[in-house]
Parts: sequence; C-alpha cells; structure tokens
Amino acid sequence: MTRLYIVILLIFTACSNDGTNRNPYLQEIGFRFEANLNLPSYSPLTNTGSAIYIPSDLAGTRGVFVINSGFDQFRAFEGSCPNHVPNDCSTMELDGQIATCSCDDYQYSLFTGQLINKPEDENRYYDMLEYRTSFSGGSVIISN
Repeated sequence: MTRLYIVILLIFTACSNDGTNRNPYLQEIGFRFEANLNLPSYSPLTNTGSAIYIPSDLAGTRGVFVINSGFDQFRAFEGSCPNHVPNDCSTMELDGQIATCSCDDYQYSLFTGQLINKPEDENRYYDMLEYRTSFSGGSVIISN
C-alpha cells in the first residue's frame, strides 16, 4: 500500500506548470471574428501566401494578421509586437508575408509567427501570439 502512495506522490510532483512560455507583454483577450472571403476587404485571402491586416477595433489587442498558408489553411497572429508592452510604435506593419515592428525593426514570418532577425544576445525574445482559425462556408473564423 505504501508503494501505491509513493507512486501517486511521484505522479503529482512530476506534473508541473512551471514550464509555461507565457508572453508577459501581451494580454490574451477573448474575441471571435469572421472574415467573409467574398467581401473585397478579405478577398486577398483566397490566394495562397496572401496576408491581410484586420484592425484592432474588430479583433485582437492591436489587430490581427491573417495569412492563407495553403490548402484552405489559415494562420492568424496578434498585430502587437510580442517583445514590447503595447504602445505607440508596437502595432506592426504588414510587408508581404512579413510583419515588422516599427519600435526596433524586428521582423516576423506570418507563416510561422517566428522572429526572423533575432538579436545575438542572451535576452529572451517571444514569437507572435497565434490565434485559432477555422475555415467554413467561405469564411475564416478567428478566435481566442
């Protein structure tokens, strides 16, 4: 019986949430947004590799970048630079398939959300905050 208690104790102590990689700069807010690809604002998303920016009054903290990654798959990322507290310069700009932070010219891939030009120092840098996407009936649904 004591062996059972030891095994249970080991299981509970082995499971830990200390390894989370939570971004301290960005607050995760709840929202749901539907982009109808038949509308002119969102029609670029009908082409693989095309990306758009959805303004912050519709989705996300500082807006959302959405890219068609192919085969009716879409990825959506927060429009605020993940390595800054939201401020005047932290809303990123769309340049093709790249999002650029004007605070320090960090560039992020919209296919992966990863920081492309990571500085060679010992500091911790975050990738873009990704939102859930689904495709149904000609619309991309973005939510968090």
